[in-house]
Amino acid sequence: MAHISHPARWLTGLTLLLLAGTAVAAGLQDVRADRTGAPVFRFLFWNLFLAWVPYVLALVMTGLDRLRAPGWLLAGVGVVWLLFLPNAPYILTDFIHVGAIPGAPQWFDVLLIGSFAATGLLLGLASLLLVHHVVARRLGAVAGWVLAVGSLALSSIGVYLGRFPRFNSWDVLTNPHGLVEVVGYRLADPLGNPFLVQFALAMTAGLLVSYLATWAVGQALAEGRRRGVAQYGG
Repeated sequence: MAHISHPARWLTGLTLLLLAGTAVAAGLQDVRADRTGAPVFRFLFWNLFLAWVPYVLALVMTGLDRLRAPGWLLAGVGVVWLLFLPNAPYILTDFIHVGAIPGAPQWFDVLLIGSFAATGLLLGLASLLLVHHVVARRLGAVAGWVLAVGSLALSSIGVYLGRFPRFNSWDVLTNPHGLVEVVGYRLADPLGNPFLVQFALAMTAGLLVSYLATWAVGQALAEGRRRGVAQYGG
């Protein structure tokens, strides 16, 4: 995995891009609320806030790694990061609300939800890219890819648990018994729910393709910067 030159500058640009996406999504929601007099999609703000949590935790892990923090501390933050990661792609499932809530043309609601979903997905992919770099630096390239693919698969199951049984990340603390009961029931008969298997496979495949594209862009930017430094010495 190529080393990223000037990481502070790179992370600042990435964060500004994600903030811009958040501002656009919030603006579209405000327009709808102003025109209809009812902020019916304001739950998207909460969903997007939860999508920011894994990104912020990934920034924390990146900082801790550069400070040479012990592995147990990084692992602790990483567990919390993984618990919140499904909140980022979860917003993709909010497209089920298109056409279900009157007050605006469907094309506008597609644009509105799409802006939240795209920003949430980018937050998740960016956070995974950062954690991938940390794990690869600490444990090697193979471990980095195992972490990346495994996180996407677990996130797909997390999205299912959030959309259908209606669990969320907080239930690890507030309703651990219910969460463990549902997960244990499914693990006892992993093929007993064909829809869960199909949903998880499709979501994992989609997220993996998206992440591979994100990783490739990151590699290309890092390589371009490296060549520029080598050629011009700046």
